[in-house]
Amino acid sequence: MKVFSTTTKTVWIVVASLIVAVISFFWIDSKTSIFSTHGDFVLESDSVSHVEREIVLPVFLHGMVVNNLLVVEDEVKRNQRFTDLLSGYTVPVTIMQQLNLLPRSVYDFRKISAHKKYTLLVEHDSLKTVRALVYEPNAVDYVVFHFKDSLMIESCQRRVDTLERQISGRIESTLSHTIEALNISHDLTNKFVDIFAWQVDFQRLQKGDQFKLIYEENLVDEVPIGIGRIVGVYFEHSNSGYYAFPFDQGDGADYFDEKGNSLRKALLKYPIEFTRISSRYSKNRFHPVVKVFRPHLGTDFAAPTGTPIRSVGDGIIEEAQYKTNNGNYVKVRHNGTYTTGYLHMSKIASGIKAGTRVKQGQTIGYVGSTGLATGPHLCYRFWKNGVQVDALKIELPPSQPVKPEYFPAYENVKAAIIKRLQLIPFPSTAGEMEVASR
Repeated sequence: MKVFSTTTKTVWIVVASLIVAVISFFWIDSKTSIFSTHGDFVLESDSVSHVEREIVLPVFLHGMVVNNLLVVEDEVKRNQRFTDLLSGYTVPVTIMQQLNLLPRSVYDFRKISAHKKYTLLVEHDSLKTVRALVYEPNAVDYVVFHFKDSLMIESCQRRVDTLERQISGRIESTLSHTIEALNISHDLTNKFVDIFAWQVDFQRLQKGDQFKLIYEENLVDEVPIGIGRIVGVYFEHSNSGYYAFPFDQGDGADYFDEKGNSLRKALLKYPIEFTRISSRYSKNRFHPVVKVFRPHLGTDFAAPTGTPIRSVGDGIIEEAQYKTNNGNYVKVRHNGTYTTGYLHMSKIASGIKAGTRVKQGQTIGYVGSTGLATGPHLCYRFWKNGVQVDALKIELPPSQPVKPEYFPAYENVKAAIIKRLQLIPFPSTAGEMEVASR
């Protein structure tokens, strides 16, 4: 007797097959299913061992990867030559020969100056082989000397970013104290003073005088490197207001007042950066060295030794020498009317000699106390038609005003700057600063 019919037997076979299939698909225990083919899954015995790796990102300096190099940073010392910077390190002989034969038209090694930064990129070998030298004459420019295979020289520049800043200040005692309280750079102060030098006596400011400035500051890698253009100025002195607006009418930007008159004169008023006047022009002054009363036909500016002295205008050097009373001094003839003299220098600037042509603002020497002087200062002298006069009281003709054809455009520029200056509040007692990106 048959226990199961054919139909029943078939049903059980189908059910059993389904059960096996379901178990095969859903059996998860880091095993392979019976439907897997070889290689579909990695068995425990074939798993890869655990590995950890540190990814080192490349470090760039002056456009070069320096991860595997020694970076040596230093400053050029006084009287050091270019080859002295490589002392104690190894440079291939062929590279040294190329350096020695390098013409000045490619690079003039006389441009290497004391106190300038340089960087050596050196191999980690026993010879300390130099792969590159980077010289930085200023915050923007740098020169790369590549020494790896053959000498290659690159002149490069960093990106300069510009921020526009606004500042207001009130004079509490002197301009110098106000500047220090506001942490204003000397560069900005000198630009500000030069604009109004012939309109305002900055040596005789009054408490309560106040100013507003909009100016541009240049930065490299977010570090300030100098002042750019002054966008607009309002200065209130002795209850009188003075504006300055930059405008270019085809021959370079200049500064003009509300009526379009130029604020610039043919000569700068001050021969050094804004500083204290220690002795003014006088027909009868007690001389501190010889102890007698005698005329003092110049203006003395007290300043630290080494402070740069600038020519107040374009001209030709008439004298550049040492004399017993004057010490090291320079005399500049600007035209047929005006001549200026600069006395007691610690030294005369390189290249300044009789017959040399100089530009306005060019450094011609440095403050010192040579000759008949008790301390470091500049004695500044001024001649008009061969007669010595008071440099701070001389009336000089102004530069050309805004030309009629440019006046409508100037009026638009002026109106926009006045509106912006009016939005800057005056401080109650101390300076306030507001920064905005350009």
